Amino acid sequence: MASATADAIPFTGNPANEGTLSVTFHNYVGNQVLQFDTVLYNDELGQSFSITKLKYYIGNIHLKKANGAEVTYEDYYLVNEEEPSSKKISLGNIPDGEYIGIDFIIGVDSLHNCSGAQSGALDPVNAMFWSWNTGYIFLKLEGKSAASKSPGNIFEFHIGGYKQPYNCIRSVSLVFDHPITIDHANTKELHIKTDVAEILKKPTTIDLSKLSSVTDFHNATTIANNYMDMFSVLSIK
Repeated sequence: MASATADAIPFTGNPANEGTLSVTFHNYVGNQVLQFDTVLYNDELGQSFSITKLKYYIGNIHLKKANGAEVTYEDYYLVNEEEPSSKKISLGNIPDGEYIGIDFIIGVDSLHNCSGAQSGALDPVNAMFWSWNTGYIFLKLEGKSAASKSPGNIFEFHIGGYKQPYNCIRSVSLVFDHPITIDHANTKELHIKTDVAEILKKPTTIDLSKLSSVTDFHNATTIANNYMDMFSVLSIK
């Protein structure tokens, strides 16, 4: 379980005054639940494509109160469509109270990028580490499209990099429709939609016939600017 630090929130260390928030990421393409290989989707240009791989890092999670106070988690999580259990994150040790939103980053911060290969979600065994570049891949999206001119009609976006002007870390801030009351009596559930279509959509529309492979700093920030808008609150239970 991640350790939590609190700014302006009394952190008692007393389980009687602490709750848990379950956060689940649901991967979609537009309004369709993401399915690998078998389903063809259409992008903004009418180009059909299928998806074969989706992984992305979530980290530096902040739960926010209306008064500006926050509970912060320093851990990183790898959401992998091939591993359903990875899409559910449990945030514990949350001081009782009302929370109005959640912030996090897509990617891995400079400190962890400079610390070499690590364990857990950041273990190189997850195939999200560039040994040649000594850094993490923040997001992998792979698939096939008839529009792609790459061998086998594949497309692949492996996005990473934390140094300017090629920094691909992006911040996400989600505001809840109504405050979540977190307390020790029960676990609240936050469901977040990840719309993969946004990676190809805005602010830059990606033409797969012209850009089907991004695996280094070339065009990486363009993809990063697109993926920062792919998250939204699906439901709160």
